[in-house]
Amino acid sequence: MAAFDALAPANVEAEQAVLGSLLIDTGAVVRVAAALRADDFSRPAHGRIYEAVCALYEARQGIDLMTVANELKRRGALEEIGGPPYLTALVERTPVATHVEHYAALVERAAVRRRLIDAAGQIARIAYDDESDTIEETIDQAESTLFQVLGERRQRDLTSVGELLDAYFERIEEIQQNREEMVGTGTGFRDLDRMLGGLQPSDLCIVAGRPGMGKTSWLTTVAANVAMRAGKTVALFSLEMSGEQMVQRLISSETGISTHKLRMGDISFDETELVMRAIGRLAPMPFYIDDTPGITPFELRTKVRRLHSERGVDLVILDYLQLMSGGKRNENRVQEISMISRSLKGLARELRVPVIAASQLSRQVESRADRRPQLSDLRESGSIEQDADMVLFLYRDAVYHEETEKKNIAEVNIAKHRHGPTGTVELIFIPQETRFRDLAAADAVAPLETEPDW
Repeated sequence: MAAFDALAPANVEAEQAVLGSLLIDTGAVVRVAAALRADDFSRPAHGRIYEAVCALYEARQGIDLMTVANELKRRGALEEIGGPPYLTALVERTPVATHVEHYAALVERAAVRRRLIDAAGQIARIAYDDESDTIEETIDQAESTLFQVLGERRQRDLTSVGELLDAYFERIEEIQQNREEMVGTGTGFRDLDRMLGGLQPSDLCIVAGRPGMGKTSWLTTVAANVAMRAGKTVALFSLEMSGEQMVQRLISSETGISTHKLRMGDISFDETELVMRAIGRLAPMPFYIDDTPGITPFELRTKVRRLHSERGVDLVILDYLQLMSGGKRNENRVQEISMISRSLKGLARELRVPVIAASQLSRQVESRADRRPQLSDLRESGSIEQDADMVLFLYRDAVYHEETEKKNIAEVNIAKHRHGPTGTVELIFIPQETRFRDLAAADAVAPLETEPDW
């Protein structure tokens, strides 16, 4: 391999132009403060000057040659930067501050390239280190190192309060002008969406319940609603069922033909026509399914990032959290689950998309007279409750009481909602088709003949 030796990327002239602009126009500070920080400058002296300018600006003091020189002197850095003559030279080289944002972009570009070079060095050291448990762990560390550079840039874009306020006001205006439209990504359930306001970007939504409550059916219904009705891109990771089984559920939901009949191939000529038409409607959906069993957080993040870069992603769904593998040894299961839930929250924030993850509840729920789940039921499962922005509990009374009057009713209890109200919404559950519908939209549903695997 040929040796590579070159000077680190730097644009000293652009750095000088930025500092000169700040010295002759106080208003230039706010135009670059959100894009630059002191360590973006390749020369330490330039970083010192920038720190002094920002300190004066934050203290609401005037910014000119004299005040900046005094601030540098107070910090013991005046001689280090070359004294007052160097500050004067910066002003003389920059007649106007009109193009300060362009100069700042050049400085930032060089800084990012230097960080990429540094990250490459760290990745090389990680690759040489043979102490990692698995190659997946090594790759995960390398990927995290690289994405940290991207994360630093994204975080810096959000540091300007003025920009945030402007964007927030624009969002308010948009909502006011489109009151009938969903603010976030809608689930397709009218009453639930009214309470949630839709699934918001960066949110982690946990859908929990005991086995048999319909968690997979609920997730599949939401995925189809988002992908087909709203035309948004959905990535569903199914750790419990195969892709073929998930598709079977989609066809059943779309045609009204029971999953049992589809599984047995016991369908008439007319029903076959229904299936073909349903396939024609479902096939164009921007809906992607991965059925890798025991997928690790690293593998999931990698696949979602790839899809997001190629096609964009609007919603990520995981069924279900406890079936994921932590990918690390020597951790107890509670620590492993906590690591997985934090990873899912990190993914939601990184890509600014909502993530829905199903979670299985323990038998502890069965020991109570009222078997409706509570937030305390999640506290035995690591930091799931803490990491979640929303927690929805699914409960069907018919699972426990055959004589119940609500045979086809499912309760969706919004037990935690970081951004809004909590409460309970009722939906119709159609077990033959393994799908949910709005209560108001559903007519009477025939009782279940054969219990499906939901």
